[in-house]
Amino acid sequence: MAALLSLTHVTKSFGAVRALKGVSFSLEPGEVHALLGENGAGKSTLIKVITGAHQPDGGQLEIGGEPVAHLTPAKARALGIACIYQQPALFPDLSVAENIALRLEKSAPAHRVRWAQRHARARELLQRIGAEIDPAAEVRALSMPEQQLVEIACALGAGARIVIMDEPTASLTQKEQHLLFAVVRELRASGTGVIYISHRLEEIFALADRVTVLRDGASVGTRSVRGAGFQPVEVQRASLPAEPSPGRDTRRTTTGKDACATLTDAELIRLMVGREISSIYPPAESAPGETVLSLKDLGCHATGIHDITLDVRAGEIVGLAGLVGAGRTELARVLFGLTPADAGSISLRGQPVRISSPQSAVAHGLAYVPEDRRRHGVILEMPIAANMTMAIHRTLFPGAWLRLGAERKIALDFIRDLAIKTAGPDAPGGSLSGGNQQKVALARWLATKPRVLILDEPTQGVDVGAKAEIHKIIRALARDGLAVLMISSDLPEILGMSDRIAVLRGGTIVSIFEGKPDAHDVMAAALGQAAGKAAP
Repeated sequence: MAALLSLTHVTKSFGAVRALKGVSFSLEPGEVHALLGENGAGKSTLIKVITGAHQPDGGQLEIGGEPVAHLTPAKARALGIACIYQQPALFPDLSVAENIALRLEKSAPAHRVRWAQRHARARELLQRIGAEIDPAAEVRALSMPEQQLVEIACALGAGARIVIMDEPTASLTQKEQHLLFAVVRELRASGTGVIYISHRLEEIFALADRVTVLRDGASVGTRSVRGAGFQPVEVQRASLPAEPSPGRDTRRTTTGKDACATLTDAELIRLMVGREISSIYPPAESAPGETVLSLKDLGCHATGIHDITLDVRAGEIVGLAGLVGAGRTELARVLFGLTPADAGSISLRGQPVRISSPQSAVAHGLAYVPEDRRRHGVILEMPIAANMTMAIHRTLFPGAWLRLGAERKIALDFIRDLAIKTAGPDAPGGSLSGGNQQKVALARWLATKPRVLILDEPTQGVDVGAKAEIHKIIRALARDGLAVLMISSDLPEILGMSDRIAVLRGGTIVSIFEGKPDAHDVMAAALGQAAGKAAP
């Protein structure tokens, strides 16, 4: 049987920049083929070639064994190629059913709309993937995960033979992730080929049959995850395997010409970055100091936070673990004054304080790097220097005078200290990779010289190399005496980076773990199945 998709020595350049350097890639029927690589490795360019958005400069592309030249987006759709992007491309003012109809129905003169049939078809497609979404609902009223599920329904309805998923779980809750994994397995079982792009290695080991790694625009290796010569398979597990403990490789024995004896996290990381990353989670280098932040029975009725009691010490990283909706981000917003507390107390270095706004939070030495860096972290159109100094604008520019030289010096210092890869402080924020944008967002709040740093999903959506760099920065900040509260949905990150772990459930802390607890104990506490050992 011919491969669904085959690319041989594909090249693509933009001026003097060679984005693809002879990439070879294939997708078989009933295969989940993961595509990995650091930001800037060429993944997006390759996907645009496959979907017809970019014309390759050289090489050959075959679909179903037939060479295809001058591929366009319309031709790609007609050939059964569908791409589900991280940011869904739907019309917000139309209903779910109308959006699906735009993808699936053929236009014709004097076409009569059969609304009942249109809604029935949309409902059937949504039910196939287990999505409880009203076909009559306006898309603007849907959450980002719900919009992503509508995109998947469109792909299913179009009968796509090749489905590309670009970071599909980045904005999904745990329940929605499991729903997506079930859809991927259904696609595989039906003979559809899935190209799966993700920075989360645990997803690759749970779902993929093969993995191809891109580095600097070239394909540097393809490895078998489930064994060569695979066929559409039924995966026995209904969900992801247990999260691996830090420092322990997730392994799957492989066979075949493209396999190594065992495929490990370390092997994939080495292929992606071209070097060994011996310590993704750098160890603590000093003992915590005095208590900087103290919360006593803290609560906020509007957010559901209640009875939060926690101390954070200088030089300590306290991880906030829990399922989506447990109250982690809500607690961060309370501490930063976005939704002020209405019960309990907050003390900084032993002095009671009232934080009623972000301005008062900054004045008291708190800084907050939010989860969504594109909406709340970095203004993509503004220069990097302006992004970095935004939180200290009034201090840097008193009165009507613009001290652009001082602003530039601050930016250059952070670019050096945080190893930000950029053309310079005048480059727009949107020109940076995800990991470097996250560093700019961090620099903005470090410029305020905080005592307490709150990080919400600090490495979400960044590649493994940038993740290791950000971890080193966080650990260095703690070493310099900063008190750090870190929220993360990545359990290995919480386990590997935290000196203590506070587990939230139902808006309150249910367990506090010292040291390096077992992953299963932390997850059990988050699920309400067991209580962790409370720390003093």
